[in-house]
Amino acid sequence: MKRIITGIESIDKFTNGFPEGRTLLITGEAGSGKTIFGLQFANSCCLQNLTTAYITTEEDSEDLYLQSNAFNWDLKDCTEKGLLKFVELAQKRAEVTEAEVNVELDSMKGNFTKLLEIIPENCQALIIDNIGSYTAKLTPYEFRNQLDLLVYELKKRNITTLLILDSATSDEFNEIALYSVYGAINLMKRENPYTGRRERVMDIIKVRSTKTPTQFLTYEIGSNGIVINSAIDLQ
Repeated sequence: MKRIITGIESIDKFTNGFPEGRTLLITGEAGSGKTIFGLQFANSCCLQNLTTAYITTEEDSEDLYLQSNAFNWDLKDCTEKGLLKFVELAQKRAEVTEAEVNVELDSMKGNFTKLLEIIPENCQALIIDNIGSYTAKLTPYEFRNQLDLLVYELKKRNITTLLILDSATSDEFNEIALYSVYGAINLMKRENPYTGRRERVMDIIKVRSTKTPTQFLTYEIGSNGIVINSAIDLQ
């Protein structure tokens, strides 16, 4: 199975990257680094000359460019070269005046499979950040059916996908989502019982057909993005 390098060095050395054409779920609380994970993956995909799309439901591209620049990822250059395209749903919604009705965006609420309609045809890698914005009023049954369809269609198109889910939505649907996706990673913040200090930990819950660590991995968000603290964690 062909692999896509994630850009997180220790993870790539251990797993050889994410399986091509499969969907992986990223969950985590606010401040755990979900968007940074997505941007780091997008940058890595562009470095591998993969045509990449980043669907953002909450932030605009300028904010994401600023975040990326903090880690020396020149995503604007990737955009100019045609390797990366931001699809800004939040910006589209903000541009609608009070007198207008944006039927297209409103129809996505409770039907996130409509995201398939806005993915560029030549897309090889995709980040959706985050899908929780479009799960309003869904029952668990409806959520499972829609997610299954989304994952199926993305696999059929051979698009390697990071699907980001916010903590509020994951609390309700996380267990259901785990059955649909090929892999899942949860980002957390916790208090270290030995040092009493707060730390970030990553739980690679599963990645099918892939060797994965069973223990929590401590990580930091430094000048180069997400970095696993010690290679010992992956032994």
